[in-house]
Amino acid sequence: MLKNAAGWSAVGALALALAACGGNGDENASPTVVPTVSSASSPAAAATSAAPTATSTPSESPSPAPSESPSPSPSASSTPPIDAKTYKMNKNYDIVPIDKTANSDKVVLLTFDDGPKDEKTLKPILDTLDKHHAKAIFFVNGYRVKAHPELLQEIDQRGQTVGNHSYEHIQLGKESAESIKAQIGKVQDIVEATIGKRPVFFRPPNASANDDVHKIAADNGLLFMTWSNGSLDWTMSGTKTKDKTKAIIDNVTDQLHAGSNILMHELSWTAAALDQLLTTLESKGYSFVDPSTIETGF
Repeated sequence: MLKNAAGWSAVGALALALAACGGNGDENASPTVVPTVSSASSPAAAATSAAPTATSTPSESPSPAPSESPSPSPSASSTPPIDAKTYKMNKNYDIVPIDKTANSDKVVLLTFDDGPKDEKTLKPILDTLDKHHAKAIFFVNGYRVKAHPELLQEIDQRGQTVGNHSYEHIQLGKESAESIKAQIGKVQDIVEATIGKRPVFFRPPNASANDDVHKIAADNGLLFMTWSNGSLDWTMSGTKTKDKTKAIIDNVTDQLHAGSNILMHELSWTAAALDQLLTTLESKGYSFVDPSTIETGF
């Protein structure tokens, strides 16, 4: 919280002055079917606000008062906190407004799994998100971050959010508690070491989870989520789907509803389809939730 230097007492100013003198997400991999539900200033030194005012000589007249008083500072209530949370996730993994009278429910959350893979795939996705002023969660695998830390840094520098998708992209629901701790904890550590912050969102690969997964995610300060709208882009490898852009758009719009938590992947055809997909969503009146506005409960 910023402190007003004028509010400091003379004793406080003296104390400050004395103190100052002291001293696997490959393109050909097919995840399981989509579930049906799926950033303080130290206070200014008091001495600066207590600087003596020039004294007029007896022959001088005091300066006239200003013709207008300075504009008042905006009240605290008119400026929301930078980290204000306006949306939350419901039990179906949809993103809904905390206050329905203040924020629209006609929103979608964009998410991309299994990266960071390759600059030639990632950069077009980031460029398209920038074009549409959209933010997304990139759920990353630890082994990919280890291979391409510069790509994770690019995601962060472009203002996108990094999520935890386990270290090795394995089905955590089949793992022991010890293995799950390693898979989740190692991603938290490598992401923090790379971009200086720890993820607050977690998605298990293939939506595979058990009680230990939920508990260990929570112990790491992570909001567990799967998805509620699947693009099915992971099923379109090779030439099996000729018009992948149309297929992705159709899959998303067929399931589209207020708060859709849209699952996509860092794939070349998804990158190619993204601009048209986002344009389509906008044309239907949807906007894109900034993950930083989602309440995590931690």
